[in-house]
Formats: sequence, structure tokens, C-alpha cells
Amino acid sequence: MRQSETSHTVPSRRARAAGRALLASLLLVGAGHTSPAAATGPEPKAVAATPASKAFATTPANWPDVHSQARPLEFVTRSFHLDLDVDFDAQVLRGHATLEVRRMDAQARELILDTRDLAIRSVHVARADSEDFKPVGFRLDPPKGELGSALRIAMPPDAARVRVNYATSPQASGLQWLRPEQTADGKAPFLYSQAQSIHARSMAPLQDTPWIRATYTASLRVPAGLVAVMAAEGDPTNRKGQREFRFRMPQPIPAYLLALAVGDLEFRAIGPRTGVWAEPSKIAAAAAEFEDAERMMTTAESLYGPYRWGRYDVLMLPPSFPFGGMENPRLTFMTPTVIVGDKSLVSVLPHELAHSWSGNLVTNATLRDGWLNEGFTTYLERRIMEAVYGKERAALEWGVGAQEMRLALDELGPGEEWRGELAPDLAGRPAEEGSDVAYEKGALFLYQLERRYGRSELDAFLHGWFQRHAFTSVTTPQFVGELQRLLMAKHPGRVDADFLSRWIDGTGIPADAEFVPSDRLARVDATRERWQQGVLATQALPAAQWTVQEWLHFLTRLPRPQPVTRLQELDRHFQLTASPNAEIAHAWFRLAIQSHYPGLEPALETYLTSIGRLKLIRPLYEDLLATPERAAFSRRVYAKARPGYHAIAQRALDKIMQEIP
Repeated sequence: MRQSETSHTVPSRRARAAGRALLASLLLVGAGHTSPAAATGPEPKAVAATPASKAFATTPANWPDVHSQARPLEFVTRSFHLDLDVDFDAQVLRGHATLEVRRMDAQARELILDTRDLAIRSVHVARADSEDFKPVGFRLDPPKGELGSALRIAMPPDAARVRVNYATSPQASGLQWLRPEQTADGKAPFLYSQAQSIHARSMAPLQDTPWIRATYTASLRVPAGLVAVMAAEGDPTNRKGQREFRFRMPQPIPAYLLALAVGDLEFRAIGPRTGVWAEPSKIAAAAAEFEDAERMMTTAESLYGPYRWGRYDVLMLPPSFPFGGMENPRLTFMTPTVIVGDKSLVSVLPHELAHSWSGNLVTNATLRDGWLNEGFTTYLERRIMEAVYGKERAALEWGVGAQEMRLALDELGPGEEWRGELAPDLAGRPAEEGSDVAYEKGALFLYQLERRYGRSELDAFLHGWFQRHAFTSVTTPQFVGELQRLLMAKHPGRVDADFLSRWIDGTGIPADAEFVPSDRLARVDATRERWQQGVLATQALPAAQWTVQEWLHFLTRLPRPQPVTRLQELDRHFQLTASPNAEIAHAWFRLAIQSHYPGLEPALETYLTSIGRLKLIRPLYEDLLATPERAAFSRRVYAKARPGYHAIAQRALDKIMQEIP
């Protein structure tokens, strides 16, 4: 997922205490920690708990994924098949899921699957390779908040296949059903999924944990005239106008990468292995914006090894998509807010592409290990940007990212206990809650390694990391163990235990952190200072030559509040309130709201009702609610916009509306 798409949260004292003890656990058990399950890799095994390794011990009583009710030490899903009807009238998926499971514990007699808001009709089981399915008893537990309801299935000793007949709910958190008028072309309904972090369980009964990876096949039956796509290989016979579409994912994936969409879609190739899907009116713009995808792929391959997923296509979604991008394998889901005609926001694309190595190929075993996904991916994204667009562009991206990280830390507040550990304890915390810090601090951590070991050494280490752990899920202790053996032992003195403690277990950003310098951003800083002091007139600002990143740097670093007259000058000369660039408009609106700038309401209402991307709209609602004169306006606009937002955005924003008087 693209950076800055998560929310800021604060762990409990218990989580903070566990974080302080984490590094000792990492250093002592990292080298020997067992790799989690993968269809082509080792199975999960119990790791004996010691006083120094309890944080990551994997035993039935202490399974580390606190966001799944599955028990992978008893059964592991190896593959599954979905056979579903897409019913737009009822807004449900209806059919069955067939799971092939491996019994890890010979005494296990109950398979537990994660579900949320699923109507379970019946459950049947069969022996391996048998079609003789027989009904068995099952029980759906009462829901446990966001975890949903555990589906408990009786498993006879010889059962290895499980078929669950079910239907989703119209309120499924992982699905959004759009009316024709909510789409770009306004001609046909649209359906798309968003399974990360734990929403796959609202689409199908699965072991919804990144610790488990499985292959799958699927058949989707859709209304006439619509096209179904999935993050998987499409059947060569799939054509617009047919009613049933078939798919196959031969590489094992975690459940959060399950993805589908149905709508009036067209495809256009932009390279031998790359292409875009979009509504007809958007296909040309999407193809032009992402025309460098093939070049990005070959660049990433030269650095980190072969692309292992066949094709890399992009699906342009309607504006309600709550994130910048989602790295679904073979088919990245993308927000239309990045389509501006000049590739200025194209960094979302290399970020999602980089997930093909960090995240999809090698997955974080639990959400606690998420920095191994997002931090690594942000670093890879910047390396791809540098190779394709030059060092200056990459330095701009690093600079903007560093500023976003500082803002994220500042917004936690001086009294908060959590200040940005890379691998915090997540027990008792919602799965959707994370921090932008994991993206940028994780990337900056790798940049520190680059500075200490050199690019060639770090590239070789990362290349080996992706090849050694391909199609498996990994933990922070594993990474630390390999770092110790393959870099620290080889080059003693460059990185020590104190360095690891400050970066992995420490709060905030270490004082000696090295940042990527940007001469252009330094010039923007100097210009901003002169403008603030009144030495430089507004009309003399060299903004006509600024990139989007320079504009964002200028706006986000201005002190708040600013004099209204100065902002009116900026707006008059540069039409910021009417900016067609969603990122610039977002930064301007935040500055203007916090400075009590008048006359924003019409533009703000249009913005908030036409974009569903949480990164862009959540801070604006928070700012509006914190401003007495605009709080009522905020609630009125939200009531109007809410039906068009994705369920993930609705939950996040409902919480804000409830928490802020």
C-alpha cells in the first residue's frame, strides 16, 4: 500500500514495555526463527519460548498474529477455489469456497477459519483428491469486533478438503458496490475489493493471516456487459460480453492480496508485460500516466532479482478507493487522484510495483512486522524513481517523505507513549491502525545501512533476502539475524547492537540519522524564509518552475496560522483553492483551514465529496472539526459524502466524528 495511507495510533503501556524488551528478543532468536508457512516453503512450527524470545514465540498458546482467530499450528490452507455469483441487486457474492488444507497436528479435529459478516449455508468435507463431499457440523462464533466470527468446522481424521457454501453481506468491509452514477462513465455499476489488512474474511472464509500463503483458482459469474478482473492470471478465453470469468493464481499469496473487480472495463497494453484496465473514458489518460511501468519493472529486476508474477497491470478505480494504491499481485489497484497528466504523482506506481518483491514475494508474517513490507518498499520505490527519473527527482521524494514522517511524529503529541518503534506490540490494537512512520523510518533505516555498507553491498543483501525467502512470510527476528550474519559479521564496527536498538526498538528518529539531501528543497526553504520575512514578494516566488514536491514542501513547512492576507496573495497568484492537483489542494486546504482562511467551503465540499482517499480527506475533516466555525460544515459535508466512501473510510471517519465534539 502506498505511504501515508494509515492512521496514527498510540500503543498501551503494555505494548510500550514489550517494545523496550524487543531488541534483546531480536538479537537472541533472530538467526534461528522458523520461517512461516508457504506453499513452496517450510511449514510453521512451534518455537520454544525462552525468557528472551517470548515476544515472537510461536506456540498454540502464543500464536503471534493477534488479528486472526485461525490456528495454523493445527491446519494450514495450501490452496482454495472460489465459485461465486456477483449479485449487484442484492450487493452480495454468493457461492462456495473450497479449501485444500494440510493437517499440522495429527490430533487436531477442528478447523478454524476467519469470517466477518458471512452467511454460512452449509459445510462439507472430503478426503484429499476426492469429490465425495459429506456434510459436517460447524459453528459460527459470536463476532469479536473487527476480528469477526470464528467459523469452527468439525474435521474427521481423513478430511483434507473443506467446502463452505456462503454469501457475503451488503455491508462487507472488503467490498464496495457502486451505482453507475458513482463511476467515471456513469453507465454501469462497479464492484471492487480491498482485502488489506484483515478484510479478506468479509469476502470468503479463510485463514486471514499473512503468516499463511496459498494458491487459488476462481470462477466469477457477472451480469451481462460487465468485465471481471482479479489479481491473478486470467483465462485466455475471458472476453467482454461473456458471463463467467475464470482465474488462476499459481504463486502462493497471503489472504490480504486476494482482489477482484467488476465493471465496464477496457484494457490497453503499455509494454510487453504491462498494461492498464480502466473505464473507457479513463483508459487513455491512465495509459499515458503509467507508460513507464515496463521500464520500472526492468530497473527493479536489475536490482533485486526477477519479477516472479508474470504480468504487471494496473486497474484504475473510481474515486472512492480509500488508498493511493494497493499492491495486489499482477494487478495493482490505483486511485484516480494520481492521474494529473504530468507524472508528478507517479511515485505511487513504483511503490506498488516494488511490493512485488517486498510484501508480495516476501511478506511480513504479522502486522507487527509490517515495516518489513512498507519500509522496504518505500526504499525500493526511491531507488526505482532515481533510476528512471534521476537523482534529483528521487531526492525530492525523500525530502517530502521525511517531512511527512516529521509531521506524523508531531501529530502523535508530546504526551503520547508511542513515538515510532518499527515493530511495536499490536495486541489490543485495531488492524487498520498503524503509522506513516513505518514507511519512512523503515526506508530511512535501510538508507543508513546503505551509507554504512555501500549500495552494492546492501543491494546484494536485499537481492539475496528476496531470493532466500521467496513466497514465504518473514519476521523481524529473521531479518535481524540475517543482517547480523551477512553484513554485520562481515564488516564489524559499522553497525552495532546500539544502532539496531535505536532504529528498531527506539522511539522517533535517531539524532544521528542521515537524510538524503535535496538542493532544490533547500532552495525552497530559503525562498520560504524570505517570503515569510517579507523580503520576497508573493508575485516574485519562483513557483512557476516548482515541481509538485517543491510546492508540497513549501506549503507544509509554513508555520500555522498564516496571516489571511498573505494566503489571499498566494491564492490570487497561484489559484491554490482551485488546484486540479489533489495533493497540492490537500496541502493548501490544511494550511488555509488552520489559518481560518475565509471562503473555502464550496471548494472544500467539492473536494471532500469527490475523493475517497483517506490520506487526503481524513486530515481535512480533523482540521475542520478542530475549527469551531467550520465544525458544523464538516459534519454536514460528511453526511452528504459518506454514502460514497468505502466502508474502510467510513469506519475511520465515523470514529473521528464521534471522538471530536
